[in-house]
Amino acid sequence: MAAGNGFFAEVNAAVDRAVALMEFEPGILEQIRACDCVYRVNFPTRRDDGSIEVIQGWRVEHSHHRAPTKGGIRYSMMVSEDEVTALAALMTYKCAIVDVPFGGAKGGLKIAAWKYSPAELERITRRFTFELTRKNLIGPGVDVPAPDYGTGAREMAWIADTYTMLHPGDLDTLAAVTGKPVTQGGIRGRNEATGRGVYFGIRETCEDEELAKKWGMTHGFAGKRIIVQGLGNVGYHAAKFCQEGGAVITALAEFDGAVHDPNGLDVEAVYHHFRETGSIRGFPGATTLERSAEALELECDILVPAALEGQITGENAPRINARVIAEGANGPVTGEADAILRARGIGLIPDVYLNAGGVVVSYFEWIKNISHIRFGRLGHRLEQQHSERLLRAIGRMSGAPEMPDDEFKRITAGSDEVSLVNSGLEDAMITALGELRSVQRENREVDLRTAAYVVALTKIRRAYDELGLFP
Repeated sequence: MAAGNGFFAEVNAAVDRAVALMEFEPGILEQIRACDCVYRVNFPTRRDDGSIEVIQGWRVEHSHHRAPTKGGIRYSMMVSEDEVTALAALMTYKCAIVDVPFGGAKGGLKIAAWKYSPAELERITRRFTFELTRKNLIGPGVDVPAPDYGTGAREMAWIADTYTMLHPGDLDTLAAVTGKPVTQGGIRGRNEATGRGVYFGIRETCEDEELAKKWGMTHGFAGKRIIVQGLGNVGYHAAKFCQEGGAVITALAEFDGAVHDPNGLDVEAVYHHFRETGSIRGFPGATTLERSAEALELECDILVPAALEGQITGENAPRINARVIAEGANGPVTGEADAILRARGIGLIPDVYLNAGGVVVSYFEWIKNISHIRFGRLGHRLEQQHSERLLRAIGRMSGAPEMPDDEFKRITAGSDEVSLVNSGLEDAMITALGELRSVQRENREVDLRTAAYVVALTKIRRAYDELGLFP
């Protein structure tokens, strides 16, 4: 699909490339691609100065082949019906790829969050929740929002509280939204889940010897030179975990520019500088680039655009100097750019797989809220005791000297909530990549994005068959 026809059209163009490898009746394909529900809302809010402003927003449910539907809510002046629809469609395919039993959804308000006071944002968020509730577009078994660009745990707590007030006596109201603070029913590990998932996905593709060779890289993750665009929740955590995993972060970019050091940047130090000064520019010891887009064209092994969609286009794709693009954001590479990058032999790890970590851990949070029990609570101590007995028995039989207390406690520690969440996320990302690679081995010339959509469409079609919707 040519660039300029919209984000949703580009998502469907990627679907069409996958369909070319499959057998689909036109009617079934039309149903899978179609958006089931689009709700547009306009509501008034009172600003702190007493003035009235009308807020425009959307909630889109792309597919009901699984219930509930699932997807974030973003606050941005770039929000549009096309964008929200495209993101809802991506959520449908994303959930299928990582085997999360949700349909896809997305929501957004056309506001610049930084222009509003916390009190104003609270009023706006609670009113939006009310609007969704009265149309039955939110609920534990209906549609479950989560944070996205411009929102976070605070906004999700407001949504959960509003929904709970509107449903007195319902024990499962906290499951109506995920990404909440841990004290309000959230789950440990959710905040960093998308970035951690990006790290797992990049690491596993680098450890795939066949893929590394195809993309012109040495086998293995350690030492890879990585550039990350975006120091929001996803970009920061992706950069942090990649650095901890042994990669060298050579450049970091934000809205007002970028910093570059071919010998490697300290991610935590750059992030602290950014938070303290409000700008990434001027970080000591690094070269400051005037434009964020300049960082995208620097030489590296892996480029991670983790900001907004449409960052790599037909205009700058010929100048990209990375061996692999890892899509941390949704839709950072346009359809036109994708074709150029493939023709140049540049590898691409697609968003529809790579940034699925957030919805995987949101699923865990939803399960926690429905079951009303913290992960690891029942088995943590028992597992610890079994490990202690085993280690002491081995020590007695081997005659080895007694282990230091801190080392003993570290080895025998039982699985707590965060370790179980991270383990489940890692397993989901590794398993999903294995399925994508299986499709590639069956179709040798297929890129990873197309393979991802083949996997997603296969699972969605199977779900429709199981429901008997297409006898």
